[in-house]
Amino acid sequence: MEMRLFESKAMSASETVQMGRMYSNRFSGFRHIPVGAKFSPQFCSCRVSFAGILLKASYSSHPSSSKINFPSSNAIGSVGDKLAGETCSFQILGTNGTGTRLNLFPREITVLDAFDDEYGGVIVDPERLPANPNAFGYILHSSLSHWSMEGKKGIWLKLPVERAELVPVAIKEGFEYHHAERGYVMLTYWIPEGPCMLPANASHQVGIGGFVINENNEVLVVQEKHYAPACAGFWKIPTGFILESEEIFTGAVREVKEETGIDTEFVEVIAFRHVHNVAFEKSDLFFICMLRPLSTEITVDDLEIEAAKWMPLDEFVEQPLIQEDSMFKKIISICIARLGKRYCGLSSHQVVSKFDGRLSSLYYNVVDAQDFNCSSC
Repeated sequence: MEMRLFESKAMSASETVQMGRMYSNRFSGFRHIPVGAKFSPQFCSCRVSFAGILLKASYSSHPSSSKINFPSSNAIGSVGDKLAGETCSFQILGTNGTGTRLNLFPREITVLDAFDDEYGGVIVDPERLPANPNAFGYILHSSLSHWSMEGKKGIWLKLPVERAELVPVAIKEGFEYHHAERGYVMLTYWIPEGPCMLPANASHQVGIGGFVINENNEVLVVQEKHYAPACAGFWKIPTGFILESEEIFTGAVREVKEETGIDTEFVEVIAFRHVHNVAFEKSDLFFICMLRPLSTEITVDDLEIEAAKWMPLDEFVEQPLIQEDSMFKKIISICIARLGKRYCGLSSHQVVSKFDGRLSSLYYNVVDAQDFNCSSC
């Protein structure tokens, strides 16, 4: 059946038509969904199958035009929160009197709630997703067409764990996995032709080690409960991973406190190691921090640590694993050089850049011999 514009004329009361609900909009072309309807000069009713769900609609005539009014948002909530903003009201402009030809168009159609990012892309609002997966798939498809027409580039779709049923729908539309956290999965879609220019998932994990030495020239060391066979009996400095949004220096102080109960103060980053293909094929940055002890009494973390103690520096250095490992040996030699004031590490300085307006920690070496951090520990 063809749908187009005609002069408004009344239809036969007994005429039964098979028509299609035509979605015509500026970005997705036409979509045809079968509809059956009976019309009379005064009233008719029809049933619309949309996204696998049957809807009912009513129609009443008017001398110049008529409207088909679909249910309210409460009635069509199962189709997806009022079809994500679409007003299901259609204007019938008429028939030619000899055949059943109608032109239907939506009064208002919107796309998924989203906002633009600063790189010409779109970030979908995860709090305003359609409730029904079928409706979500339909509106997502139309949204992609709309964003493509607007010249958008990358699309970011964050799906909370409670909306996990939408993941396969998005994957079917061409979205790809970007990363996942405990509470969500992030999917992306690159619209332009050519290679995707969206940034990849985080490539590094960040670890820290706290080198704490007291006024008796003793190093704070631990033995972990879980270790590789080669590390049996090895006393090491407290180590761990930086938490999300945590500074390097606060992470070092926290880890030492958690594992040994010792309060410390950050002095400098002495050195850092960079290695690749560690956990889940990610790279690893490990920062060795010199810390000044503020307390002496050790309280062991029973979950991770088997034992902890203050160990004489000479005894610590003479351990076979340190003497046989070039990296461990070099790290300790740097720490000893720092204690002898023959080396200056990287101290933390808080600065604000006009580039992003954020407060940042800038780590750099201060060469002034009078600087407190470089002259003493």
